Amino acid sequence: MKITKSNIIIALLIFVCVLGITSFAERIQEKQQSIRTATINKATAPFGVSIVIPAYNEEGRIERTLRRYHQFFTEKQQEGLLSFELVVVVNGSTDNTIGVVERVKNDLATSAIVVHNLVEGGKGFAIKAGFMDALSRSNDLIGFVDADMATVPEAFYDLIVQMNGYDGTIASRYMPGAQIYPPRPAYKRWGSRIFYEPIVNLLFGLSYYDFQCGAKIFKNYVLETVTPSLTVRQWGFDVELLYLCKKAGYIIKEVPTVWHDQDDSKLTLFGGLRMLLDLFYLRFQHSLFSFF
Repeated sequence: MKITKSNIIIALLIFVCVLGITSFAERIQEKQQSIRTATINKATAPFGVSIVIPAYNEEGRIERTLRRYHQFFTEKQQEGLLSFELVVVVNGSTDNTIGVVERVKNDLATSAIVVHNLVEGGKGFAIKAGFMDALSRSNDLIGFVDADMATVPEAFYDLIVQMNGYDGTIASRYMPGAQIYPPRPAYKRWGSRIFYEPIVNLLFGLSYYDFQCGAKIFKNYVLETVTPSLTVRQWGFDVELLYLCKKAGYIIKEVPTVWHDQDDSKLTLFGGLRMLLDLFYLRFQHSLFSFF
């Protein structure tokens, strides 16, 4: 093959292009590594955690939950890993839940337990109120957990550990690797899998193993964005929260959890039907003609 001046020029241009592409790829890789390193450093630095605990007629269970969570997170705080607060939102209770909460707070002589007593009820309503309160202080991570301690503090802390570069983490009872004690009746799982989950996926384009698990945590900027738009006062709250996160472009990680099933569930058959109706209400509320 005869080597001409034009061939040399073309070869040089190809070499320059390849060199440029390689350099660009290396810069992208360095940038990604820098982001990962910053994320790791930020995740390992001390940060503020606020855990909202909605409580409706929980006088028989809330004390154990508060003492265990307070002890566990106090130890983490003493290790220099985080600072924390427990925001207890008593809502519409007709028993002495508020009296028990106030007594535990006084016994522990702590400012880490923040107490609200709302006349109006509803789990979603209570959690939203707790979010709004937590956002008024310097909290880096804000989440919620059920008052019955189906999620022990060690399992909730795992959500924080698993956060990494995600915008939030949610506990799942049904992902591979999850553990439930004692095992749940099959109808509870399959009823959700056959009816509830397909409807949620159809209406909102959400695909998780477990929408309703009562342990979720988010970075503060996520809740600053979505909390004002929350409207559901009861059981459909979790789906609305996750949908608003999706709509805003946030990435929420699902994590298999350890779940200790509790007796005296507040979700009745009527509540389950109401939850289904809430899904259609939500679809209408958040733009009927803009599905995803």
